[in-house]
Amino acid sequence: MPVTISVHNLKKCYHNVQAVNNLSFTVSKGEIVGILGPNGAGKSTTINILATVLKPDSGKVIIAGHDLQKEKMQIKRVIGIVPQDLAIYEEISAEKNVRFFASLYGVSEAHLSAQVQTALKSVGLYDRRKAKPKTFSGGMKRRLNIACAIAHQPDIIIMDEPTVGIDPQSRNHILETIVALQEKGATIIYSTHYMEEVEAIADRVLILNDGAVIASGTTQELCKGFENQITYSFQVDTTKFMKESILSQIIGVKEIAIKENTIQVVTDSKKNNLNEIISILISNGCNLQSMNSEKASLETVFLTLTGKKLRD
Repeated sequence: MPVTISVHNLKKCYHNVQAVNNLSFTVSKGEIVGILGPNGAGKSTTINILATVLKPDSGKVIIAGHDLQKEKMQIKRVIGIVPQDLAIYEEISAEKNVRFFASLYGVSEAHLSAQVQTALKSVGLYDRRKAKPKTFSGGMKRRLNIACAIAHQPDIIIMDEPTVGIDPQSRNHILETIVALQEKGATIIYSTHYMEEVEAIADRVLILNDGAVIASGTTQELCKGFENQITYSFQVDTTKFMKESILSQIIGVKEIAIKENTIQVVTDSKKNNLNEIISILISNGCNLQSMNSEKASLETVFLTLTGKKLRD
């Protein structure tokens, strides 16, 4: 597929803090690319640069064949932005909200009504088109936010945390909407703090840390080097007497996390050391209440590469 977004050696500094540092990546036409990274990794800065909100210090960005530094207006016409903070008007109807934002993008009066209707239907709000957003749930407001961003039928949609603070049903509806937009030909950049969303919809994942891409690929490609890794999670009555240093002496154990009444151990599945782990837990005053295990996932890769949890 042809490349529709090209980012090369992008840099952005705030008060001597390098938010984006020689960042480079490409996005192919029709692709959903998920962007993950701990807080401070440069996700929002990158998104804001691509959305033409921020000016980079240096580097080159080409979007739909247009140079960001020279052809900002042409880029604005072909992108739709779904910001993290809601950009809707509470006191006017959902339909008028979408109509207003579509008109800002230059949708002609002849096509305006049809495109507003299509946008509202795509997010499941057409039946509530006459209602004011102040009467909507948080999830419905998020869906309206998306409708406002797609009414001008952009080729590229940039989404920054579009599901923050909403219920599971609304989240699923939004993810289904994103997949449907891709099926109609849209290219989507999707930044989120929810690992499971990226696993569900992204064709490819970029993991950012300290302003640079430290890994990219499909979920399967990123997990490939971790096939023999397994994570055990133990619920215990107390962790008062348990120390990481004790468990780290077990052959095959790679990572340990002890928090409140949960002990998580990442280990080499080939070492068959589960019985030894359990024995040490019990001998150190941890009475097991439950246990589960899971093979390597995108979260495993993320923790290993960044040393941080996604929401840290």
